[in-house]
Amino acid sequence: MEHEVAWKKYDEVDLEALEGLASNYIDFISENKTERRCAATAIRMAEKAGYVSLADAVREGRALSAGDKVWAHSHGKALILVQLGSNPLSEGMNILGAHIDSPRLDLKQNPLYESNGFALLDTHYYGGIKNYQWVTLPLAMHGVIAKKDGTVVDINVGDDEGDPVFCVSDLLIHLANQQMDKKGNKIVEGEDLDILIGNRPIFLNGEDADGEGADEGGEDAKNKDAAKEPVKAFALKLLADKYGIEEADFLSAEIEMVPAGRARELGFDRSMVIGYGQDDRVCAYTSLIAQLEAPADLAKTAVTVLVDKEEIGSVGATGMASNFFENTIAEIMELAGEGGMLPLRRALSASSMLSSDVSAGFDPAYASVFEPKNAAFLGRGLVFNKYTGARGKSGSNDASAEYVARVRRVMDDAGVSFQTAELGKVDAGGGGTIAYLPAKYGMDVIDSGVAVLSMHAPWEVTSKADIYEAYKGYLAFLKNA
Repeated sequence: MEHEVAWKKYDEVDLEALEGLASNYIDFISENKTERRCAATAIRMAEKAGYVSLADAVREGRALSAGDKVWAHSHGKALILVQLGSNPLSEGMNILGAHIDSPRLDLKQNPLYESNGFALLDTHYYGGIKNYQWVTLPLAMHGVIAKKDGTVVDINVGDDEGDPVFCVSDLLIHLANQQMDKKGNKIVEGEDLDILIGNRPIFLNGEDADGEGADEGGEDAKNKDAAKEPVKAFALKLLADKYGIEEADFLSAEIEMVPAGRARELGFDRSMVIGYGQDDRVCAYTSLIAQLEAPADLAKTAVTVLVDKEEIGSVGATGMASNFFENTIAEIMELAGEGGMLPLRRALSASSMLSSDVSAGFDPAYASVFEPKNAAFLGRGLVFNKYTGARGKSGSNDASAEYVARVRRVMDDAGVSFQTAELGKVDAGGGGTIAYLPAKYGMDVIDSGVAVLSMHAPWEVTSKADIYEAYKGYLAFLKNA
């Protein structure tokens, strides 16, 4: 069964809405390249749409009822938005779930060093990457540094006009005979992904940083260190001048190195988007917009969950495997007059969810790893995966046939273009999403999302049509599932 290209059905009204959504999406992923920034921006958008802090409501003992909108976050890196419907919560919710973390390079806790006249930062890659794709790219630095006095310094270098950028160097082709004979996973190894940040030495008391001319007073020790590593010392001076931090503050930092530059329209026809972090911010953004635009008179409570750590197993306090989701729903039910363990269990079990994550888009350049009848194609709409996993469905949530039928009805009634897919050929590999985690409550869950080319690469590709259909599908689900 072949699905129609979504572009064919659009009129001028559709195209205008599609382009408006795509433009806002490009801005969102360009300006929010970390999970912290995604969560903070989403909270601002939610508050503008009438959402209030759940923590404030709990502190005030404020009763919640149909139409109320609340948000809650975990450590500034995971977010839940809830709009209460007219039905009791114990009868279930319609839930959208996506993740806002993306593969990247993280700085190690003790990252800064000097070698042969260069200042560098040591990294530890996050999530599944091809190491060789991260060399010779302009990189930006984003994150936070927490100081011992309790202040938190926001770091943002490389994406504003006039900012410098950073990079990982590579070996010139003229001397790369041995390198080119290596397997792909050995061409550039993880410990070689060090970030080049400087080449200029510091000057001490007007003299070169060779120690000559340095005084013998209280600055002597610092000057001696600088004389040994003058390029590193100059980098530290710049950091101290700009951010008021010292080297030891890296111990309590979360710094991410990500591709520098804005997402862009792709193709002569401007039909696609190329940008960093579309896995899975393309589903997170469309889920967020659907949640914020949900009608005021919902029957079922609408929930959007944006979580962290999916790329490393959904672990930790901000991943889907944490109790953040369950605890938040429990707090809301208490304020809505439905508190208690049994009503909570009933609510979770009776709920329906779209686990929204990207799918591997069919790429004719690598057709051998796909099975075309069960592949996702760019431009053919929202993708549903009844199961994901690897090989024998390992690690998969396998949605029930009855639930798949219900989702089909919702999409067809709303005129949403959709397709079904698997990640690739059965023996080619595999992957998963957060679906299996909420499924433990007994709720219906199916994987859904947007087809992507070059998934997990520094720059990924999506279709504007699929972004638009995802938004429409998520909104229809919240209204009618």
